[in-house]
Amino acid sequence: MCTFAALQLLILPNRQLFICDTAVNVDPTAEQIAEMTLLAAEQVQRFGLKPSVALVSHSHFGTSDAPSAQKMRAALEMIVQRAPDLAVDGEMRADFALSRPLRDAEFADSRLSTDANVLIMPNVDAANITYNALRMIAGGGITVGGILLGAARSAHIMTPSSTVRRIVNMTAVAVADAGAHPNQ
Repeated sequence: MCTFAALQLLILPNRQLFICDTAVNVDPTAEQIAEMTLLAAEQVQRFGLKPSVALVSHSHFGTSDAPSAQKMRAALEMIVQRAPDLAVDGEMRADFALSRPLRDAEFADSRLSTDANVLIMPNVDAANITYNALRMIAGGGITVGGILLGAARSAHIMTPSSTVRRIVNMTAVAVADAGAHPNQ
């Protein structure tokens, strides 16, 4: 299976936060979520960061049987089978994902030992709304993306509203990708 997904990076004052999938999959399947999670984790490592991945939902750790929550739980099972050493957990609400103390208070046995730095969303609406809300609230936060995951060669998504800084950031990512895969 070849899944494409868009990954956005927000460089905030106290953390870096990756949000996936903000532009490609309207309502991904559990299999697509599993694949995009693994692709996102690989990309985060290219930035020199250790991925700490939260599968975000309106519910957390089995509190809902809604289809989107079930989808995120099913994706987690697939991810753990394929990458047992990856720090990934869910389904969980965003507040639990972004706050280890909050998560530890209710779910001490979570697979995450730090605040999540990668949020995998159940659908494009959740991802795009979250990304754009945080981008605007952060104000001075730096954005990098959309980084297109799943393509055989480096490809990225730019929008007409891209700033000069964003274009420069994406050019740097493209050059780094090209250097990492010189024979492609």
